[in-house]
Amino acid sequence: MEQYFTVRGYVPGGMIVNSNRENLDIESMPAFLRVLLITDGTVTKSLEAFYWERVLIDQLGQETVAMPADFRWMGGLAGEPVLDRTVRLRGESSGTVYAYAHSILRLKALPEPLREDLVAGKIGIGEILRERGLETYREVLDIGRKFDESRAAVFGVAKCGEIIYRTYRVSIRNEPTMFITEEFPYRLYAR
Repeated sequence: MEQYFTVRGYVPGGMIVNSNRENLDIESMPAFLRVLLITDGTVTKSLEAFYWERVLIDQLGQETVAMPADFRWMGGLAGEPVLDRTVRLRGESSGTVYAYAHSILRLKALPEPLREDLVAGKIGIGEILRERGLETYREVLDIGRKFDESRAAVFGVAKCGEIIYRTYRVSIRNEPTMFITEEFPYRLYAR
């Protein structure tokens, strides 16, 4: 997957193959959704600019757990303490839930002030990185689609329908530090 969006935001022919070896016609997706899937900037800032409203981060859960042994994309040691965090991104005025995110953050690899901000959980990861002025490298690891009706309550709808997701890794000082999967309800972006 890494070969697609490392240098460019465009794939000739519009077809990509994800980590599950599924073909995805990314060209046929709504343009703004494509932008969100491949951006190496903050999703919150992009949502605010596109929908022209403040986007709030609703923390749904956060706990310190041990790094799973089979977590290949993080490069951490099995058993290392990580922050497991879930949030949703919601429009302040509209109440629309634009995205759901699940993050795993290597606590030992984070600078102390950033770790404190993240554990406090008051704002989004992208906002914290920007406010702290940390240089990071983000790489898209996977893009896909799924149906998960258990997310309907998170998105505040009766039926969730198709969800488009992206998974990416954030490195600080060339060390994999954050692993984030963001989910977007397709119906919202297809309007």
